[in-house]
Amino acid sequence: MDNPANDSHHTKVSAAWLAEGQSSQRDMLASLQALKSQFNTPFTIIASHRHNRPEIFEFADIVYREPSVTATDSDEQTMLEAAETLTPRWEFVLEQAKNNNVKVLLTGRNGINYEAHREAFDAAGIRLLTGATSVSALETIDDKFAFMQQCHEYDIPVADAWRFDNVTELEALLAQYGHQSLCVKPVTGIFAQGFWRLGKDKEAGRENDEQYDSFEHLYFTEEKKINTEQFINAYANSIMVHECPIPMLLMPFLSGQEYSIDVVCEYGEVLAAVTRYKTGKIQHIGYEQPVMDVVIPLIKAFGCDGIVSVQTKADDDGQHRVLEINSRPSGGIGYTTHSGVDLTQIGFAYWLGLTDKPKLVDIAQQIVPCQVRSIMVGVKIEDDAVE
Repeated sequence: MDNPANDSHHTKVSAAWLAEGQSSQRDMLASLQALKSQFNTPFTIIASHRHNRPEIFEFADIVYREPSVTATDSDEQTMLEAAETLTPRWEFVLEQAKNNNVKVLLTGRNGINYEAHREAFDAAGIRLLTGATSVSALETIDDKFAFMQQCHEYDIPVADAWRFDNVTELEALLAQYGHQSLCVKPVTGIFAQGFWRLGKDKEAGRENDEQYDSFEHLYFTEEKKINTEQFINAYANSIMVHECPIPMLLMPFLSGQEYSIDVVCEYGEVLAAVTRYKTGKIQHIGYEQPVMDVVIPLIKAFGCDGIVSVQTKADDDGQHRVLEINSRPSGGIGYTTHSGVDLTQIGFAYWLGLTDKPKLVDIAQQIVPCQVRSIMVGVKIEDDAVE
């Protein structure tokens, strides 16, 4: 691995850069390394992260630490002063990208910061992949309520949702919609943070999916079920919510199969995609046309651009409804390689000019349905690799 701090030699070899992501950066870098052996045209793989992440960096040719105020800067004034002197992340990445002849930059978790400066990246000849092509589109995607409203405007099947900002609004919504199975989640958030299914008090001798024991949510935490009255009480009396209000959504709980769809797209056009659903610990990989019939117009409506992930869930009638778009690769994009289709390789081979533009109909025919179980792998790190 090269150390950019000691590398003053300017190379004309093209480069691809994966900036800090949420959870799939390592798998995608591994796919890019494997892609090298498939072509005679060399290219450099660059990775960056705000933390020292050797388990990620081992798959990159060049690595950078992105500018950030660290958690060790506990003093508020110190943090403010440090932030003022830091080079903005997008500016740091742009400068190093120019130095390394980067042709493609996937921004990962900080897409909006980069998107606000798209013109500067375009001027440098860098294909910027943020998940969309405007700040407003990314902001709408991140705001699940605004996102769902826009889906309705485009007649895209989407889950219903009603926003509440305080307990009074929540109780009013429950009075109106409480006759059905319900759930709650934050207007913004990732990894199911703040998601809960709501249910009534469980009565002795009665079994019902909508009746939850008052202790269940503390004992069976992965079930994400909570008694409705307990949720109201916790929300109403939360110091955290009072000090920093958290806009929430009340939604019907859809009973059908949930899907994750990994998508390679360009300016609203789906170039390649793989569908996934989970039963227990098993991921089922394939290409489900009824799901894609919802995803394709969705990607077009929001002008998605890059590698994104979509969540859908079927309602009681089997209609697949959109839950959300994540404007970055999913944590499970690496599973797609087992189907014979590596979405990371397909996207970057095209954006680097190594292949022609992919066609969805061709990619779909190459997918071999399969089942995948994820496993945990340990990586030895040095003592200085502390976040």
